[in-house]
Amino acid sequence: MVATPIKPKYEIKDINLAPKGKQRIDWAGREMPVLRQIQERFAKEKPFAGIRIAACCHVTTETAHLAIALKAGGADAVLIASNPLSTQDDVAACLVADYGIPVYAIKGEDNATYSRHVQTALDHKPNIIIDDGSDVVATLIKERQHQISDLIGTTEETTTGIVRLLAMLKDGVLTFPAMNVNDADTKHFFDNRYGTGQSTLDGIIRATNVLLAGKVAVVAGYGWCGKGVAMRARGLGSNVIVTEIDPVRAIEAAMDGFRVMPMAEAATHGDLFITVTGNKHVIRPEHFEVMKDGAMVCNSGHFDIEIDLKSLGAKATDVKEVRNFTQKYTLPSGKSIVVLGEGRLINLAAAEGHPSAVMDMSFANQALACEYLVINKGKLAPGIYNIPKELDQDIASLKLKAMGISIDTLTPEQEEYINSWTVGT
Repeated sequence: MVATPIKPKYEIKDINLAPKGKQRIDWAGREMPVLRQIQERFAKEKPFAGIRIAACCHVTTETAHLAIALKAGGADAVLIASNPLSTQDDVAACLVADYGIPVYAIKGEDNATYSRHVQTALDHKPNIIIDDGSDVVATLIKERQHQISDLIGTTEETTTGIVRLLAMLKDGVLTFPAMNVNDADTKHFFDNRYGTGQSTLDGIIRATNVLLAGKVAVVAGYGWCGKGVAMRARGLGSNVIVTEIDPVRAIEAAMDGFRVMPMAEAATHGDLFITVTGNKHVIRPEHFEVMKDGAMVCNSGHFDIEIDLKSLGAKATDVKEVRNFTQKYTLPSGKSIVVLGEGRLINLAAAEGHPSAVMDMSFANQALACEYLVINKGKLAPGIYNIPKELDQDIASLKLKAMGISIDTLTPEQEEYINSWTVGT
């Protein structure tokens, strides 16, 4: 009789990287006081006792603190990468070696490995899915309908993932509750704007070491992420152009002092192009054709589809890696286009992702969203739910306290006034 092979408890690059990962995780924790307080409460109350959680996230020092908090709360959790280039291998090693959390993530893993890890997450038979782009949820719905009965719900913290969940809801296939962590005020106001703004430019600078002052930077999309990128690029001296499809956002960008124009026109001006739309083929062959020689393109949206790299690769006569995460595509005309981070999230491919101070709030939302699903198990109809206002406010209050900032409170007279319709002019 042939024995059934036992699946490994983890799949990472090198377990010996754990000591370095522990140092970096501890460093990130210095600026994550909100999540630390939640972890301490979880450790006492054990809200996730008996709950299986599969988390598909960028495996970074900040994510490590979320995973540790969930385990402290009694969760049986596994962690996989949400992007092939976003894993920090030393962090993955530390979570396995020091915290006993199964991790399936390797920086640079191919698509087949990534897909296998998604299946591994679902093999865990999760009661809660923490998703980053909705790949695990989509796979569950398409391939593992029989497991949906095990699911309490899912949480999602990316714009891309929420767009996919809305499409699932419209098609009638989202048959369980999903928490919209992305749209919590303490997430998108800070993570998307300040986190993406800083980390995107950090990734670009690490990959290229170019001076951004004096460059024409084209930012595709003026949502919260685009606002942050445009603001930070201008702060470093770039001349920023914004492209948009939403007329309201286009007006906002113009009134914020940026030039606004279609990509077809912007393509002739830009030295650096940054996509943050969450959509497909925002930069296409007709744009590459009119770009300057040496123009740099990169993406800070979740998936690597915002730049049509397949078309660019098919047209190129030569593709050469000129620096880490920096590839030069030479076109038949002799002109070159420089692609950063293989078109994947530049802030995680070439840098370390968002600073821990903003991820403190984002992952506090994730942790509390999971707890909310458990508390309300069986009470929530299928659909997409925003983080309750009181949880958002609690996270903001904890953050202010950690920052040493005090704010005013309403007087009884003010409370009465704003809750009354009888007092006017």
